[in-house]
Order: sequence, then C-alpha cells, then structure tokens
Amino acid sequence: MTSLVRHVTFDCADPYKLASFWAEVFGTTLHPEDQPGDGEVGLVGSDLLFIQVPESKAVKNRVHVDLQPQDRTRDEEVERLLTLGATLFADHRNPDGTGWAVLLDPEGNEFCVERSRAEREQS
Repeated sequence: MTSLVRHVTFDCADPYKLASFWAEVFGTTLHPEDQPGDGEVGLVGSDLLFIQVPESKAVKNRVHVDLQPQDRTRDEEVERLLTLGATLFADHRNPDGTGWAVLLDPEGNEFCVERSRAEREQS
C-alpha cells in the first residue's frame, strides 16, 4: 500500500489571513466553514492547509512552492503577487529572460515564481 499527500501544511500565526493571501494567489476561496480566528483554514480545490502555531518562523523553509504563471509572464506575476502582499526576497531573473524570483508570503514563507510555459517555449 502506498500513501498520498493529504495536505501541504503551512504553520502560521494567523491561518485565516495567510490562507486569504494564498487564495488570491491561486484564484480560489477559503472553505466556507472557515472563519477569522480559526486555528485551521483550508482552500477550496487545493491540498493547502494553514495551521496556527505559537512560535514564529525562525529559519529558511525546507520545502517551498514553485509557481508557474498560466496566463501572464513571470514578471507580471511577480508584480501581481507583490501587490497582494508578498515581498521580493531574492531576484534570480537574468537579462536574457531566464531565472526566477524568490518571494516571501505575508508570514515570511519562501516561494518561487518561474517563467510561464509560453516563456519557456520561446527560449
């Protein structure tokens, strides 16, 4: 017998707030029963789960999410995510259009934005 991933879980201080950020990133909504102040919040149509923990983030994530934009360029997606509340952490974009950007979500979790499929096919 094998296993399947049930959830990818983000430890965080405010599950509702962080889940709301990621819902905007993915264009989805929070589970209807989830409310501000809940200790556990999930996204509709996603395996992401946000759990309240007492300690703050102290070191680099050992696992992170890599995003590939579907209907815009990498740079357009980076700008959209910055507008939603992300922070640019490390810029590995190159003048020839290759590379990626490392961003932080509102609680400091690292994630990357790579080139879109269309951008990859142009190289």
